[in-house]
Amino acid sequence: MEPIEIGLWVSGFLLATVLLGMRVAFAAGLAGLVGLVWIFWAKFGYDPARFTKAATIAIKTAGQVPHSKVSSQALSLIPTFILIGYLAYYAGLTKALFEAAKRWLAWVPGGLAVSTVFATAGFAAVSGASVATSAVFARIAIPEMLAIGYDKRFAAGVVAAGGTLASLIPPSAILVIYAIIVEQDVGKLLLAGFIPGAFSALVYGLLIIGMAMTIKGFGPAVTGFTWRERLISLPPALPIVFVVATIILFVYNPFGGDAWGTPTEGGAIGAFVVFLMALYRGMRWAEFKDALLETAKLSVMIFTIIWGVLVYVRFLGFAELPAAFSDWITSLTLSPMLILVCILLAYAVLGMFMDAIGMLLLTLPVVYPAVMALNGGEYVSAAESTFGMSGPMCAIWFGILVVKMAEFCLITPPIGLNCFVVAGVRDDLTVQDVFKGVTPFFIADGITIAILVAFPSIVLWLPSLAG
Repeated sequence: MEPIEIGLWVSGFLLATVLLGMRVAFAAGLAGLVGLVWIFWAKFGYDPARFTKAATIAIKTAGQVPHSKVSSQALSLIPTFILIGYLAYYAGLTKALFEAAKRWLAWVPGGLAVSTVFATAGFAAVSGASVATSAVFARIAIPEMLAIGYDKRFAAGVVAAGGTLASLIPPSAILVIYAIIVEQDVGKLLLAGFIPGAFSALVYGLLIIGMAMTIKGFGPAVTGFTWRERLISLPPALPIVFVVATIILFVYNPFGGDAWGTPTEGGAIGAFVVFLMALYRGMRWAEFKDALLETAKLSVMIFTIIWGVLVYVRFLGFAELPAAFSDWITSLTLSPMLILVCILLAYAVLGMFMDAIGMLLLTLPVVYPAVMALNGGEYVSAAESTFGMSGPMCAIWFGILVVKMAEFCLITPPIGLNCFVVAGVRDDLTVQDVFKGVTPFFIADGITIAILVAFPSIVLWLPSLAG
C-alpha cells in the first residue's frame, strides 16, 4: 500500500474516533502513532519479524514531537494571554467595560445587547480565550438584559456570539497557534486581527439594531444617563487601552525602526500590568490562586491538543498527504476563489463536530499548502499571484479567514463550546436555548466572512504598515 493510501485510511480512522466522542488530542495522537507504525512497517515489506523495529522507530519519532515543537518560544504567548484575561476579570475591568459601554451605547435600539457586544470586544483585547469571555459576561450582562425584558435565549446568544470575538481580536491564543503551524510572523498576525475583529463587532451591533427596529418589544433602549455619568465611566475602563497599547508597542513600533520587543515580551509585560491593576483594585490571594489555576487548566488543555495533533502532523509528512492534496487542488479547473470559498464552507461543516483549535491543528498541515499553491506559492510576489497578494500576505489573510471560521464554529451546534459555557454558567438556560439565541449571528458571521474575502485590504492594511 502506498504512503498516500495509508494517510487516507488513518485520516478516516481519526475522523471516526472524533465523531464517536474521543477527545481530539488523544484521537490525533493515537492516529498519528498508528500511522507511523504502519508507514515504517510498510517500508519493511510488512515483515512480521520487523514489526517491533517499525514500532520502536515510530514511538521514537512520535516521542520527539512534544519537546521539539512545543518548546517554541512563540507558544509561551498562550498562557500569558490567558492569564491577562483572568486577571482582568479579578481586577474588575469587565464590569467597568460593561458599565461604560452601557452608558454610551444603551440609548440605541437594542442598546443593552449592543453594549454587551462592544464590552466583550473590549475585554477580548485583553483576553485570549473565548470561553473565558463568554463565562464572564454570562454572569454580568445576561441578568441586566433579562431585567429589562430581553428574551433569555437571545440574551444568552448575544453573550455566546460576543465571546467569539476573543478568537480574532489580539491577544488571541488561536492566532498564535495558527502562526506556529504555518511558520508565519506572530506579530503581523496579531496586528491583522484588530480591524476584522472590530468589524465583526460592528456587524453584530448593526444586526441587533436592525432586529430591535423591526421586531416589536425586542430590546428596549436604556436612556437617562447624563454626559457627566458617561464621562465618569471612562477612567475605570481606560486600563484596557493601556494594556493593549503596551502589547502593540512591543509588537509594532509606530515611531519607525525596530520593534521594542517580541510578542512574548509584550504579553508578559501586559500580564504584569494587569496583575498590578488587580492588586490595586483589591484582588485577594484566593482570587489570584483561582486566576492561576484557571490559566493552568486552559493552557494544559491547549498544549495537550497541540501535542497530540503534532504527532498526527508528523505522520502526515511521512504519508506525503499535504503535497498530494496541494497537487489535487491546483489541478482543478474551478476558479481559485471558488475553491477557497468551498474550503471555508468545509470548515463550517467540520466545525459542527470538532472544537476550533483541534480543527485547525488537524486541517492546516494539509489545507494551508494547498491555499498557498492556489495563490502561486509561499514566496510569490503580489504581481504574479492569483489573489493579488504576496505569499506572506496571503498566509496572513487566510489565517484571519480561518480563525473567523473557527469563531463561527464556537457557536454552531452540536459542539459550539461557547454555548455550552453560557448554559453552564446560567441555571435558567439550556444548551438548546443558547443555540436558538445565536442563530441570527450566523447571518452576521456569513456577511463578515464574505466581506473579508472580497476586500482583503481590511485584513492586510495594518500588517502592511509593519513592513
